Amino acid sequence: MERFDDGNDNEEIVEPVSPTGQYLTSSSLSVYILGVLETQVPIDDDSQTVPLLQNLFLPINSRFSSIMIRDKDGEKKWKKVEVKLEDHIKVPTFPNGKSSNFLYDEHLEDYMSKIALEHLPQHRPLWELHIIKYPSSNAAGTLVFKLHHALGDGFSLMGALLSCMQRADNTSLPFTLPSTQKPKSIYNNTDEIFKRLPSLVSLAFRTMSDFGWSLLKSSLVEDDQTPIRSCADDGKLRQMVISNVTFSLDQIKEVKAKLGVSINDVLAGVIFFGIRLYMQEINLKSSKTQSTALVLLNTRNIEGYKSVKEMLERSNSRAAWGNQYAFLHVPIPELSDSKYSNPLDFVWEAHKEMNKKKNSLATYLTGMLLDTLRKLRGHEAAAKYLHSTLRNSSTTISNIIGPVEQMAVANLPIKGFYFMVAGSPESLTITIMSYMGEIRIAFGVEKDFIDKQLFKSCLENSLEMIMEAARNI
Repeated sequence: MERFDDGNDNEEIVEPVSPTGQYLTSSSLSVYILGVLETQVPIDDDSQTVPLLQNLFLPINSRFSSIMIRDKDGEKKWKKVEVKLEDHIKVPTFPNGKSSNFLYDEHLEDYMSKIALEHLPQHRPLWELHIIKYPSSNAAGTLVFKLHHALGDGFSLMGALLSCMQRADNTSLPFTLPSTQKPKSIYNNTDEIFKRLPSLVSLAFRTMSDFGWSLLKSSLVEDDQTPIRSCADDGKLRQMVISNVTFSLDQIKEVKAKLGVSINDVLAGVIFFGIRLYMQEINLKSSKTQSTALVLLNTRNIEGYKSVKEMLERSNSRAAWGNQYAFLHVPIPELSDSKYSNPLDFVWEAHKEMNKKKNSLATYLTGMLLDTLRKLRGHEAAAKYLHSTLRNSSTTISNIIGPVEQMAVANLPIKGFYFMVAGSPESLTITIMSYMGEIRIAFGVEKDFIDKQLFKSCLENSLEMIMEAARNI
């Protein structure tokens, strides 16, 4: 249900909703981000929650204290409102456990599935904080931030979340984050341009090929129906079950060093191989079907971030805040007998495909296409195109870099940290989060369709087989 403004409170209008924000709050799409913080100690006292949100969270960006309305011209705008923080804080009550050391994993899973499915009320700012005071096998308690994707993407919301945190070891020191430096441009002078002319011609052909394929995948060509793609009715939101698996960052780095690829290449190879192993377990023939992953790419014109302070300085500018990403259509390699015996092929193919896609300009052409579609036919038409892009693929993969040091909030040390995207029309959504020397791969699977335990086991087997093959080089 959308809200309309009578135009009498123009001084409260903060800014127009960005085009991407409008796509993500349309009748075709409504996408949320769940940020999950696992505490090391029980959450016995939540009295600091309101002051922390009031003094640290709300001032970060005006969108956290604004609602989305339509003005008299029908344009969506962010409008500043008074925030009643008590309405945004949820503390669920679970049934009593069978013993004093009872673990509430099943109740937590059901609750996460429930809030992932629910839409946030439109009459208040589009976020909630869920405080779960029950122990699970992973944590003594759990904090879940639910935020509408229209508020910002992972980069923006990570900055917002971390600005409410402190280092557990020393509150006076800033967090550090792994460097994501990009290589310098190869086009430094005129001589270089002429030397690289064949590459520029190749870039043009590759761009048109990738853009054409992306256009077909978003409109006409669907992935095959497989054990990870149900092709269920889009009329209702899929009920999601959320689970995750934890890997050591050192293990990923070991494979990276052996193969001379990036950490993201290794992670993509592990995920692709794990997906095919799962398919093979369910249906042998499906391991060779046509399946595509949409890999999210940050399109900000920055070299990367080294500290949270620097990250927040960038995020506070309108150029850095918001939703600035693009999709890469990356085919999931088939599982042939040779690749099963040498799973490193999945890493090599991920490396090759990711480099090829990132070194083309197809993502920018796709962005221009969406913008043109919006101008000619309106936001709903562009949102339907984006929905079709998601719907025709098999999974979406997104990646956020977290801090190296342990975080703490309101004197609660954070043991684990991951996030999940909810509201996508796909049966499988995968996210990757680094934190304290670990990689957490979370996955949201369509309930009663994908076996979460088997899928988790296949991801674990995938890494083991890839590591063994790398060590044998």
